[in-house]
Amino acid sequence: MKNKWGCVIASPGACYHFLMSHTAILEWEGREYDHNPKSADWYWALGIVAVAGALASALFGNYLLAALIVIAAFAFALHAAKEPPLHRFRLVERGIFIGDELHLFERMVSFSVLEDVEGTLPPMISIKTESWLSPHLIIPLEGVDANTIYSYLLQHVDEGEHHHTFVDLVAAWLGF
Repeated sequence: MKNKWGCVIASPGACYHFLMSHTAILEWEGREYDHNPKSADWYWALGIVAVAGALASALFGNYLLAALIVIAAFAFALHAAKEPPLHRFRLVERGIFIGDELHLFERMVSFSVLEDVEGTLPPMISIKTESWLSPHLIIPLEGVDANTIYSYLLQHVDEGEHHHTFVDLVAAWLGF
């Protein structure tokens, strides 16, 4: 039987070692992205584009695409309306915790510190991992010393040049 930290209850010494290797070196909180509230006009434009696309698809007999357009527009509207959750980040000896999920250094391919040219946004760490569920992590560094994290990561992970992906650029263009 395991407790919430994944320790086998029958061996408290092993559990103590597990917990000690997960004491936070640095700890901070941040949001995935800045929430930009959308105006009513934005939602109207989304609805008009979605209805036009769905009607055009239906006229050409592609009912599946019409349904997909309506579902995608609904998902965009829901995502635009919600406030991003506040995540807790912890830099530990073996990796980085995002919430309760540990991302091990040995599964990280490379990292890069992304800084805003204008200096209006806090720096972010971009981490490429071997995980197929989360191959690219973006971690905001608001309220924490970016140089300290950079120095610590450099001891464990290779530094690489990271660029914004096409999806990042489209999301920024749409205001997400």
